[in-house]
Amino acid sequence: MNKNTVLGVAAGVGLGLGLAMYLPAIKRKVQELLESPRGVPGKRVVMVTGGTGLVGKGIETVVKDDPEATDNEEWVFLSSQHGNLVDREETEAIFRRFRPTHVIHLAARVGGLFANQKYKVEFYRENVIMNDNVMECCRKFKVQKLVSCLSTCIFPDQTTYPIDETMVHNGPPHTSNEGYAYAKRMIDVLNRCYSEEYGCKMTSIIPTNIYGPHDNFSIDGGHVIPGLIHKAWKAKQTGENLTIWGSGKPLRQFIYSEDLAALTVWVMRSYDEPEPIILSVGEEDEVAIKDVALMVAEASGLDVDSRVNYDLSKSDGQYKKTACNDKLKKLRPDFKFTPMREGIQKSVDWFHANYATARKGH
Repeated sequence: MNKNTVLGVAAGVGLGLGLAMYLPAIKRKVQELLESPRGVPGKRVVMVTGGTGLVGKGIETVVKDDPEATDNEEWVFLSSQHGNLVDREETEAIFRRFRPTHVIHLAARVGGLFANQKYKVEFYRENVIMNDNVMECCRKFKVQKLVSCLSTCIFPDQTTYPIDETMVHNGPPHTSNEGYAYAKRMIDVLNRCYSEEYGCKMTSIIPTNIYGPHDNFSIDGGHVIPGLIHKAWKAKQTGENLTIWGSGKPLRQFIYSEDLAALTVWVMRSYDEPEPIILSVGEEDEVAIKDVALMVAEASGLDVDSRVNYDLSKSDGQYKKTACNDKLKKLRPDFKFTPMREGIQKSVDWFHANYATARKGH
């Protein structure tokens, strides 16, 4: 080996040792870049999980013509095709791909009363794992704000009414949906924990019963209004009666999906407390399931006097869970909700126009 070769090898070894010293720092810097929010400085990148569902589609409609969204935000609406949020590696890959500055977490395993009763374990496990993945990735990828979606079913079964944001953990939820309810309650707990330990800005919304275009109109596994809309459509086609499961006596508050969407965008931009906020119509707008069914029948063109009956073999579930929206009214006294008859007519018209492609499965 000649002198030049020896010097070349020595230089190579020296260079290798020098690089080796800096390699951990280089790796850390690359990882930081991969996990940092992207986009134009000052411009939000808002990622919506469950972006093709009922509320996600509502948000897409609301921000389409919103000047703030056009000028200062980039919106990403995730579907199941982007990856499985129950899988940690796939969730991290989603965050690495889009690098959001803000996240609205709507994705969940959801269903109506009878699905919740039948699959309590699945509703608990899938939602807990999914929520944990999303929340931890928000911390890891330095997301500036996370807004998660809860449900009024998280509130105690035995309680006083109206329920408000301070009462979430005052007792066990109704047994009919305890798997789903406890999974959702943990989001509220972790919002505070992440805030206290890591300084993360995380909060949650608690909507009452949601309905509108792009819902899941499954008769067996869906929620009450979309299920009734689908059953009314079938009754219209076959000449059969519209059958309501249960007595129709339970009381509920309903919020039109695009109203909820507008309020959710407002929460993302302007509401910074870790404590949840109820997004709902007022107590005075609570309505019996029977009256909802009659509105659906009327909007569908059925004779409400002769074409509606009740299957009393089916459970009514929780009789009422009246929610107080005083906190919302104080912060947004100007907000106007869509009247229920109008919202139901819009939902029925959308389902009829999109019957072939509307979701009607479990």
